[in-house]
Amino acid sequence: MSTGPDETTLPGHLGPGTRARVRRLAERGLYDEATVFGILDEGFVCHLGAVGAEGVVVVPTIYGRAGRTLYLHGAPGNHALRSAIACGQACVTVTLVDGLVLARSAFHHSVNYRSVMAFGPVSEVGGTEEKRQALAVLVDHLLPGRGADARPPSEEELRATRVVRFDIEEASAKVRTGGPNEEPADLALGHIWAGQLPLRLAAGPPVVDTTGAVLAAVPGYVSDYGRAGGPPC
Repeated sequence: MSTGPDETTLPGHLGPGTRARVRRLAERGLYDEATVFGILDEGFVCHLGAVGAEGVVVVPTIYGRAGRTLYLHGAPGNHALRSAIACGQACVTVTLVDGLVLARSAFHHSVNYRSVMAFGPVSEVGGTEEKRQALAVLVDHLLPGRGADARPPSEEELRATRVVRFDIEEASAKVRTGGPNEEPADLALGHIWAGQLPLRLAAGPPVVDTTGAVLAAVPGYVSDYGRAGGPPC
């Protein structure tokens, strides 16, 4: 383990701390807020890991980010959220897959990716106003601009929703780009194709819900939707 300075105390850095430090292929590790937050803002689904009374639980769920805080939500009886609150600490991960990497050998096949692993304290959001703000952050994370356009949650809906606040104490990004890492001897295998197959999430044409009494025009944030960020060049 490195004995260098802990950069989590420096402005704009989230690591490397003892929990989030990238050890395997450490050269792929990044700890600056711009990289970490960029990946979080582009992703849709995180995996929440916590230790509860029945052991470790990991669940996929949507999230929203406000500064160094992530908001997650679910039903009041959600086991993973209850476990995270009871433990008081959790780990959240997000992964974006940017492409498949095909080598001439099966051993060296890989994936180009951008991922984040974050650690920090967990608490339940109890105040009505912060709960409303947190849910608006969640909606806007999926589709920027939607939070102000949609009907806000009712008091009954707020009571039926558990909102959790996850404050990022330390985090790391890990990024792989480029082509395959080949064995020199395999470069002569000209009959085997090698290279990259880029992958990108793309939105299709909007499908209008026709069950309403009045059909609203498709808003620009839907018709012109595009996810922020993208894989490194």
